[in-house]
Amino acid sequence: MFFYLRNRVSLPLAIATSCLAGLPLAATGQEASQAACSERTLLHAKGTLNLRIDNDMFGGLDQDQGYSNGFLMSWVSPNLVNYRDDPCLPRIVRGLNRYLEFLQPGGFDEQNMIIGLGQMMYTPNDRRPSDLIPDDRPFAGALLLSLGYNARRGDSLRTSQIRFGMVGPAARAKQTQNAWHDLIGVDRFHGWDHQLRNEAVVQLLHERRTRVTRQAGADGWGWDLTRHWGASLGNFATYANTGGEWRFGLHLPDDLGTAPLRPAGENTSPLHAARNGDWSGHLFVALDARWVLHDITLDGNAFKASHNVDKRPFVADIGYGAAVYHGAWRIAFARYHRSREFRGQKDVPVYGTITIGRRF
Repeated sequence: MFFYLRNRVSLPLAIATSCLAGLPLAATGQEASQAACSERTLLHAKGTLNLRIDNDMFGGLDQDQGYSNGFLMSWVSPNLVNYRDDPCLPRIVRGLNRYLEFLQPGGFDEQNMIIGLGQMMYTPNDRRPSDLIPDDRPFAGALLLSLGYNARRGDSLRTSQIRFGMVGPAARAKQTQNAWHDLIGVDRFHGWDHQLRNEAVVQLLHERRTRVTRQAGADGWGWDLTRHWGASLGNFATYANTGGEWRFGLHLPDDLGTAPLRPAGENTSPLHAARNGDWSGHLFVALDARWVLHDITLDGNAFKASHNVDKRPFVADIGYGAAVYHGAWRIAFARYHRSREFRGQKDVPVYGTITIGRRF
């Protein structure tokens, strides 16, 4: 489904395929580099491969509207010596990093990187009309490649990220959604001919995360609280955001968060410790509030005439869920409630997300 592209490959997908193909080995074809990377035996020197699936079907309210579906494949690198020469990064990524030094935070005890490829689709409430629905959000699809940089010092994490790709038919969201709906036996949406037009998009993000407190007992049960604030700039989305996350469970991971749905929240630091072979897990509640200046999926194309709606300037998400760890594996499920994003929106969006990850 994620790569349902029918012989047509967009630039972001081509680049991402090159990046992701060598991630677990980091430097395929370079035996010396592989050996140098594999010599690191500490847990926080291991990378993590994640697959995340978002769908309003997981929200449990029989919705199929708004942020309707999304896929994200990402790789969180091991702890790195640097971003340009570390053999744990694929060669193509090391080359790109030479031109992205302005995104790479300084002043750290540890640093790592995340590479992701995601597809997202947005639809109005009614799937039946083939005509334009003027009082509901536009059909929109996005295909984005992301490069993120983390710098951690103690209980603080700084994250910078660049996302770039395409919005419009080139993102192939219509084809992906049709394939998914055919698979699960649900009627297709008929209005995709009115989706946003092709537009190259770029988004720069910066976020700072701090663990405010952490309490743990001798039996392994404990809780922690983190806060975050940040901003995004670009023709895909421009906003300022702030929020926090509370977690409670057995043997909480020392990773400053459970990777909530916001883009910069995908960036997590390498684990300092884990209980290989043992089970652990926790519950979490996360909140994020945004002051939105621009959202292409609501405001429409920046350089071409397209359908748009009157967006609301303030939007908030509250999410809650659970994460379970066993050995090198991790699975997390979350349910999100989002405030109405535009004037006249009928339903409050509710959707769920499932993330499966494995350390390598």
